[in-house]
Amino acid sequence: MRQVDTLLHARWVIPVEPRGAVLDHHSLAIDEGRIVALIARAEARRSFQARNEVALERHALIPGLVNAHTHAAMNLLRGIADDLPLMEWLQGHIWPAERQWVGEQFVHDGTQLAIAEMLRGGTTCFNDMYFFPEVSARVAAGAGVRLCAGMILIDFPTAYAGGADEYFEKGLALHDEYKHHPLVRCCFAPHAPYTVSDEPLRRVQVLADELDLPLHMHVHETGGEINDSIQSFGKRPLQRLHELGLLSPSLLAVHMTHVDDNERRLVADSGTTIVHCPESNLKLASGFCQVQKCLDAGINVALGTDGAASNNDLDMLGEMRTAALLAKAVHGDASALPACDVLAMATLNGARALGLGDAIGSLRPCKWADVTALDLGALETRPLYDPISQLVYAAGREQVSDVWVAGQRLLKDRQLTQLDLTEILQRADAWQARIAAADAARGPV
Repeated sequence: MRQVDTLLHARWVIPVEPRGAVLDHHSLAIDEGRIVALIARAEARRSFQARNEVALERHALIPGLVNAHTHAAMNLLRGIADDLPLMEWLQGHIWPAERQWVGEQFVHDGTQLAIAEMLRGGTTCFNDMYFFPEVSARVAAGAGVRLCAGMILIDFPTAYAGGADEYFEKGLALHDEYKHHPLVRCCFAPHAPYTVSDEPLRRVQVLADELDLPLHMHVHETGGEINDSIQSFGKRPLQRLHELGLLSPSLLAVHMTHVDDNERRLVADSGTTIVHCPESNLKLASGFCQVQKCLDAGINVALGTDGAASNNDLDMLGEMRTAALLAKAVHGDASALPACDVLAMATLNGARALGLGDAIGSLRPCKWADVTALDLGALETRPLYDPISQLVYAAGREQVSDVWVAGQRLLKDRQLTQLDLTEILQRADAWQARIAAADAARGPV
């Protein structure tokens, strides 16, 4: 009998690979942070002796959710400027607030708040784009979660950097610090085609190829962005990025709500990933990503929440439900984006986009044990005929009971094990008081 660290016995295991699989009364054997076996419960008890055994009789085990697009520290701006279109929201409210408040402490406290929220919603890995990414990396490493830390780049000076050279210098220093870290990796994060000029983008492309790193960017988020690009450059943003050499399997193009058939073929041929953020796009009235057409074209489509300032949460279960329902309406087809495909978008597709598909995103032997347990025995998910459909269409994040990252239990019976929730909430309340008082003193924008 083999000794292992942990045996998880569940009513259902949903491994994501193969597509649509649901395993009844199965167990995960975990040792040294990795999945050793996924087998029937009776066989698991015959084959393994565990130092820690967990029985989850009403639960489904799924891979830890991968949030492929966040601005984590913006949790501290949740609800500050609701019900506004994107550019008015950005230019009139968010950018001024960031100029006043964003610094290392803001990013530290906002990222801790975001990680606590994500863990309680079953997310174990997030791809972030924000200022002071070295602070976010430090917070994520301390919390035990996976992070792809965006090396932010934008044309104008901010509290973080004064110009392109400083953005690159700080980003590359971050990459050097974390290039061997087990949980934190880096990606280039030029903000958008309308905020980053050609020369820095060429430099990003060269460095991303040289260092074999992902590249994370807002692309085709609004019709206005496309019209402005045609006026300024004589071409649509995606064509400009293509001519600069940025379309490749390394690129995560976020939003992509205004894409024609030719552009979909271009994206598919280049291997570019699309990151779909349906709730943010709906709230800002940015448009609709035609997800099923993208999947049919062979494009890898991942799922993200965007930041809590435009969503207003980091709830990947809610994002899955919205994505599935929206796709049916957008395509006029009730069979569009079935539950098993949207679950893959929230797990394996996101992992693949970040270059982590061989390490996380599905429950397979040799992968890291990034696992989320959901209690499907609650009234809200009974009766239960199809566990995957129930996860996507009925379950809420409050049903996430336990979360493991690399075999470490970060959420136990809804309680965070590595983060002090009381302290996190006290800091959030302090920021709320400061920001609200300043807004009141400033008056209407």
